[in-house]
Amino acid sequence: MGKLTVKRVAGLKDTGRYGDGQGLFLQVTATGTKSWLYRWERDGRERCMGLGSVHDVDLEEARDLAREARRAVKAGRDPIDERKAERERQKADARKLLLFRDAAQQYFDAHEAKWANQKTREIFMARLKTFVFPHVGGLPVSDITTADVLRVLEPIWHSRTETASRVRGYIEGILAWATVKGYRQGDNPARWKGHLKEALPSPTAIAPDKHYAALPFAELPAFYKAVATQGGMAALALRFTILTAARTGEVIGATWSEIDLDNGLWTIPAARMKMRRDHRSPLSHAAIDLLKSVPREKGNEFVFAGLRKGTGLSNMAMVALVKVRMEVTGITVHGFRSTFRDWAGDATHHEREVIEAALAHAVGDATERAYRRGDALAKRRALMDDWADFALGVPAKPSNVLPMQRAAG
Repeated sequence: MGKLTVKRVAGLKDTGRYGDGQGLFLQVTATGTKSWLYRWERDGRERCMGLGSVHDVDLEEARDLAREARRAVKAGRDPIDERKAERERQKADARKLLLFRDAAQQYFDAHEAKWANQKTREIFMARLKTFVFPHVGGLPVSDITTADVLRVLEPIWHSRTETASRVRGYIEGILAWATVKGYRQGDNPARWKGHLKEALPSPTAIAPDKHYAALPFAELPAFYKAVATQGGMAALALRFTILTAARTGEVIGATWSEIDLDNGLWTIPAARMKMRRDHRSPLSHAAIDLLKSVPREKGNEFVFAGLRKGTGLSNMAMVALVKVRMEVTGITVHGFRSTFRDWAGDATHHEREVIEAALAHAVGDATERAYRRGDALAKRRALMDDWADFALGVPAKPSNVLPMQRAAG
């Protein structure tokens, strides 16, 4: 070493390699860029490793780097492979330092599209911020243990069982994502079967399933008549919700482009469906008549317009109508789907599969669904016509509807 000097390095302009000795070269490119190279041979083939630009590495530093590389070669190692391995180790260390709260945000960003409505997305992050982040938000996902998960769940497992159960599922999903992405290794400490199940009582044992409060179907005609006397967009939306047995999010997100009044059909896109597939909902004559009466706001695609121009109805509008304006308690808007299901199952001859399809429920196992390619639209149309007649107090058709006294039993 010692052929190059600081002055000569600064003055070299011509393209080429200039040796300093013992494998160290200054490389000058056609564009005038200067960088350091260490060159050696392995199995008769040239190997070159860049040591950095002259702007970042001066001559003495380049000689030190070349000296370290030469020692590795003399010991039978490959300095290029060693540098790659070191970079991978640094990346692995950086992955291990991903904090749980950051992993949760990345998981949310990657999965946000699977949640059908904004409220569900907001609840996901709100629960994490309230119940999870205070305990483990600042811990690396690589270090989360079963003890950490239990520290989150145990304070709320008995008092807020349903919420705690969902939170456990959130944690499990985030940690599973982190494992796939290479941020952690090993078993998932938030898994239920064969793990937390042994440490916590079953949610159903301490908090049996609570269904949405529903109106008994025998009381539906009188309630529907009462809603019809109410003015405003929320009342129209609630009547449509009842007539179609649809979910709140599906109704308030409905746009006129989804509605085919001529053919009596409402096609709900997969993005707003819980099962994430398009759903064709046949519209009864009563539903079509109701839609024709809905006032349209110019430039607003939503069927049920909200208070602010260009927006849809709030997801609390129908709740406020029932609880505040009508002063009816003990029922929920979602519960009208149960009212419909009870009526269809207990008071009609319609097939179970047709009823479940009307509710956009999956029927049968995956194999059965694969062979049942149709959606029983004609049968569902007859079902929804009967339901509309029932809601409006029209006398039942004896071919499809059982006598009311049998429904009571």
